[in-house]
Amino acid sequence: MNIELLYDRFLKSSGVQTDTRKIAPGEIFIALKGPSFNGNNFALKALEMGALAVVVDEDPGTADDRIFHVEDGLTTLQELALHHRRQFKIPFIAITGSNGKTTTKELVYTVLETGFKTYTTKGNLNNHIGVPLTILSIASDAQMAVIEMGANHLKEIESYCRIALPTHGIITNCGKAHLEGFGGPEGVRKGKGELFDFLRKTEGTAFVMWDYDYLREMSAGIKEIVKYGTQNAWLNGQVAATEPFLEVKINDSSIGNIPTQLVGDYNLPNVLVAAAVGKYFGLKGELIRAAISGYIPSNSRSQLLARGSNEIILDAYNANPTSMKAAIENFASRHGKDKWVIIGGMMELGEQSVAEHQEIVGLLEKYPWKKVILVGGDFARVQHPFHFFENAETAGQWLKNQQMQNSSAIVKGSRSMQMEKVLEFLPG
Repeated sequence: MNIELLYDRFLKSSGVQTDTRKIAPGEIFIALKGPSFNGNNFALKALEMGALAVVVDEDPGTADDRIFHVEDGLTTLQELALHHRRQFKIPFIAITGSNGKTTTKELVYTVLETGFKTYTTKGNLNNHIGVPLTILSIASDAQMAVIEMGANHLKEIESYCRIALPTHGIITNCGKAHLEGFGGPEGVRKGKGELFDFLRKTEGTAFVMWDYDYLREMSAGIKEIVKYGTQNAWLNGQVAATEPFLEVKINDSSIGNIPTQLVGDYNLPNVLVAAAVGKYFGLKGELIRAAISGYIPSNSRSQLLARGSNEIILDAYNANPTSMKAAIENFASRHGKDKWVIIGGMMELGEQSVAEHQEIVGLLEKYPWKKVILVGGDFARVQHPFHFFENAETAGQWLKNQQMQNSSAIVKGSRSMQMEKVLEFLPG
């Protein structure tokens, strides 16, 4: 099928949708298939709901000039996104990494939108479907685009770069995440490094955390490198305070100290790169500072919450050994005596999973906690002296009976553990 014909219809539409439960009149519905769903079965319903056109890869059983019959729906979605991307001559900033990429994306977007019409990934739509949908949501008035890219195996970031054609890129870090798919830490670096490989080939620009030796090595040969870090970088900054929230001192008088609403010094690189991006694109220091200071985390990411007389750090959107270690160490360093650790299992670690969970137990044993509650996953398969529960709900029921008062707690775990559910059982 000629993609330009579909693109012409796209320009007359109000957007693209792949879920008929969310479709609005005037949108284009693209049918996708998976192990447990087949969007082709809902194509005619999409037309009844007011879709401007539908794209199917199975015989629809009827003739209609609103139906585009293609070889593969997903491939067509990605080709349409690439065609749309090629219409823009603006910076496309791609962000990937093992930890912090969504927070970094939100901070970078928050800074850039103070001076430019900026479009970005909604939520964490950062996969083979989310990346093209994000690109297709970018309107003709765009001056900047910020695209988050997630990955759990090799060649995935490479495929997203071929669609998004990033001009600038950020790798937040390379930690112990998705080890099962990447095959180990070296595989993680190789997979995330596919973004820098693309920028190297296309003479793009990389923003690089200069404190991390491995990112220095991974970025070698890129035409333009913008360095940020705690020292010896184009933009330098350090932790000024950590309680109750992180405050960052930027060694640039036009920006100065940035008080944030983020918990944990592990967010320092995220703040630094947002400031570096803003400065690189010529935004005034006061705009950068105000944007970062005003950003409030949501969706269970580094949130500081009050539950009755208790203070809760909710960081339960995701977890891997690197982020878990950083969160525990940060919590241990905070003031307070009655500290509760409530953590869930970490997923996608493959054959290293039990060992990684055992290592987290070893780290927990180094500190004098009030209570430690382990929930699900491979915490069931390790030796430990703590409380263990199969899921967040049973852990929450137990916590309800403990009548926690005047304490602080951290709640963290992989998304599938739904650790935020324990908050329902804590004093309100």
